[in-house]
Amino acid sequence: MDRLGSLNAFVQAAEARSFTVAGHRLGVTSSAIGKAVARLEGRLGVRLLHRSTRTITLTPEGALFLERCRRIFGEVDAAEMELAQTQGAPRGKLRVSLPLAGMLMMPTLSAFMRAYPEVELDLDFTDRLVDVIDEGFDAVVRAGEISDSRLMARRLGTFSLVLVGSPDYFARKGIPRKPSDLKNHACLQHRFATNGKFERWPLRRDRKDIELPSTAAVNTIEPLIYMAQQGLGIACLPSFAIRDQLEQGSLVTVLDSHVHHSGVFRILWPSSRYLSPKLRGFVDFMVQNLFASEKGPKGRGDHRRVATAERNGRHT
Repeated sequence: MDRLGSLNAFVQAAEARSFTVAGHRLGVTSSAIGKAVARLEGRLGVRLLHRSTRTITLTPEGALFLERCRRIFGEVDAAEMELAQTQGAPRGKLRVSLPLAGMLMMPTLSAFMRAYPEVELDLDFTDRLVDVIDEGFDAVVRAGEISDSRLMARRLGTFSLVLVGSPDYFARKGIPRKPSDLKNHACLQHRFATNGKFERWPLRRDRKDIELPSTAAVNTIEPLIYMAQQGLGIACLPSFAIRDQLEQGSLVTVLDSHVHHSGVFRILWPSSRYLSPKLRGFVDFMVQNLFASEKGPKGRGDHRRVATAERNGRHT
């Protein structure tokens, strides 16, 4: 048991690059972590970590040993999970990272909490690219392609970006017929929190990019939805986030034939042969429910009604 404890202290220190953080994770002092690693190095006869006043780094031997230790603990976890699957309902803490737009997934997450009351969700909302394994997440939800071979993934569903505004806004300002018309409209921009850049609107352009005006810029989706509904301008939004607004007609789409975008949401988790009941339950629930009612952008009827009125020389 002492040998396993030393191995665990080394893994935690190596992944956190800090004795202090490793100590917090294991509930011991940083000094205890340092001594455990030193004993391990003495027993192996090799230095595993370079220490400095600010950080610790792996030696080449330490990097090789870390991978082997991860496999050892992976086998231990797999054995425990295999037994746990015979022990009934999912329970325990589940740490999940979601994008900032994940706040719009709260109805599905709330439904999961009602379905699995013994699972404690620890949710982290960020657009930062987290390291699932090194930062200790059980699962992450992300859009886009994934290239980390250490992770397993399942597809949650697809979504598209659409340009929307309120019927009142288009009645006052007119409907853009082509992308260049957006220069004369109030554009509500999404700014990425991670790099401060505007999200590019997925418009088919003839020859060159259009420099869109910025009436407002925010780093989360919810304010853009609100401002668009209030008739303050046109926003580029994911279809799943405005499903209800499009269905109810408080938002309508424009420039549909000029917009081309298709995105994929996936749920990812550290690779292993066995999933714990809580993680398996969460993955299955998200796959089955997150995009269950997504049938593509709605509100096209309202858009057609507004567009027809515009062609007839009047606005509704």
